[in-house]
Amino acid sequence: MLGRGFTTIRDVGGADWGIREAVESGVFEGPRLFIAGRSMSQTGGHGDFRSRTAEPETNTNQCCNGLHLFSHLVDGVPEMLRATREELRKGADHIKIMISGGVASPNDPLEGLQFTEDEIRAAVQTANSSGKYVCAHAYSAAAIRRGVECGVRSFEHGNLIDECTAKLVAEHKAFVVPTLVTYDCMNRRGRELGMLEKNLEKNKKVLAAGLQSLEICKRAGVQLGFGTDLLGILRAEQSREFLIRSQVLSPAEIIRSATVTNARLLNMQSELGEIKPGALADLLVVKGDPLKNLNLLQDQGSHFRTIMKGGRFFRIDA
Repeated sequence: MLGRGFTTIRDVGGADWGIREAVESGVFEGPRLFIAGRSMSQTGGHGDFRSRTAEPETNTNQCCNGLHLFSHLVDGVPEMLRATREELRKGADHIKIMISGGVASPNDPLEGLQFTEDEIRAAVQTANSSGKYVCAHAYSAAAIRRGVECGVRSFEHGNLIDECTAKLVAEHKAFVVPTLVTYDCMNRRGRELGMLEKNLEKNKKVLAAGLQSLEICKRAGVQLGFGTDLLGILRAEQSREFLIRSQVLSPAEIIRSATVTNARLLNMQSELGEIKPGALADLLVVKGDPLKNLNLLQDQGSHFRTIMKGGRFFRIDA
């Protein structure tokens, strides 16, 4: 990711204190990380990867199964409070909750509402008490609307948002972070990677709505962050998000979402996203003008002459 020019990454599920500290201490090179740790899912929700036949006491914390690293299964306010506090204890910069169905999850409808309002508010209040915020996996307008009203700060995906809900998000100065490249990749490569047909059908629905969601959010004045939801070998297509968004947004708008807007989302606008006194020296020198040609941000960073993170050169070409 750093080699593609991403000097800072906002992780919303999976990365932990260990990998963040390994980068910060120089064990290996990488972007600075803002982490969520394990996401919050209800039983049967987007983060519950158990099969239909698994008994309640059968969890995903089994030998050779890393899915338990992805989510807490929590039901009710006390469990939400405990799990949220646990991730904050472990160094989370924000808390991720699943408030709608998802594409990759096996047993929940895409438009389904997940967690009660009390459960969502419990996560928000606990995070806010520590100076943190809650981000939410959400596709449907109903899920986003309920999340906004409960104090959620950012919504990941948002493909099925409508005009009314987008205006509400803008009024609350919340954020939407589309991840359109993910659905494009799964549409092209999902079957070869073993995605089930029912998941591919859900993917088609959010893929078709993706560009329209950008148009709706832009008209409403929603703050659009930049992100992807790519896993495994699909991560190599991270920068393709720039090109997909260019069907609706200008290069300047897209680059701004990945810099200024994302810094604001992280509450790091004084240090990240801009070149100014007092900010961290994260700099890219590009062989050309990406404001005219977004293809210069493709090809695994091969069009960068220089990548600087925090005043240190990661790459410098003669």
